[in-house]
Amino acid sequence: MSMLATNPSKDPGRYDLTQLEDQKAFAAELMAADRRSRLVQRLKVGFVWLVLFAIIGWLLRLLNIDFAYAVANSGFVLEGIYLTLGVSLASITIATILALIGALGRLSPHAWAQGLSGFYVSLFRGTPLLVQIFIVYQGLPQIGVQLTKLGYPELGRMFILTAIQSGILALSLNYGAYMTEIFRAGIQSVSGGQWQAAAALGMGRFQTMRMVILPQAVRMIIPAIGNQFIAMQKDSSLVSIMGVWEVTYRANRVARIDSMYLEMFLVAAAMYWVLTLVSEWLQGRLERYMARSERR
Repeated sequence: MSMLATNPSKDPGRYDLTQLEDQKAFAAELMAADRRSRLVQRLKVGFVWLVLFAIIGWLLRLLNIDFAYAVANSGFVLEGIYLTLGVSLASITIATILALIGALGRLSPHAWAQGLSGFYVSLFRGTPLLVQIFIVYQGLPQIGVQLTKLGYPELGRMFILTAIQSGILALSLNYGAYMTEIFRAGIQSVSGGQWQAAAALGMGRFQTMRMVILPQAVRMIIPAIGNQFIAMQKDSSLVSIMGVWEVTYRANRVARIDSMYLEMFLVAAAMYWVLTLVSEWLQGRLERYMARSERR
């Protein structure tokens, strides 16, 4: 008995500890191999991108593209980035609020709430964004004029918006309709048992939604919202038709001087692409952070 107690090879506790250390070392080796494999794959993908860039550059030179002209005027176009980001951020913020209200309406037991939210979603998803921009920018002032004639000048002035305000309103209403369905699907994806558990604790419907359901639904909604924001950055180019000095408008303004349309719109396209890549990177970081938080 004493030999069993003093012999490490026969000690069950020592054997379990050694086995656990071996398992940890094996798991670490697997993770290192997986990281190396992903690194090699990224290098291969990067090489493919470099080849594609080289081919595109060769084709553009073959087409006699004036790169010097594009670079010389890129600074003027780049100044529109701030306005593009400002319009996009303001619009996605308002759209998120509209989407949450719309989703709650779609899930409401009240017919009037379902009817209002359903009508809003159907209307703005069923009509083109460009038409909505024209209605907001050119149609609402007409309503304002009529209200002023009827003796409501203060109310009438509320319908006369600047180009930037019109662009933000139109983008918000349009994307809010699409994001309503994203919010609704995210809320419905939460297990029904969460409602029952909250009810057992004496929580009301509003309290359950705010403290239990929405925090869980946000984890599933965030990636889709990120995709919508990326799409909105590109759709914000539509506000250029109202004379908003964002990236597309500035590129077109320069291009019309010397008829260098391909050069300047390639510059604009490159800027939108960079914005998209940065947004995708930030979205990926946010998703990984939320995944780590959920595991904890």
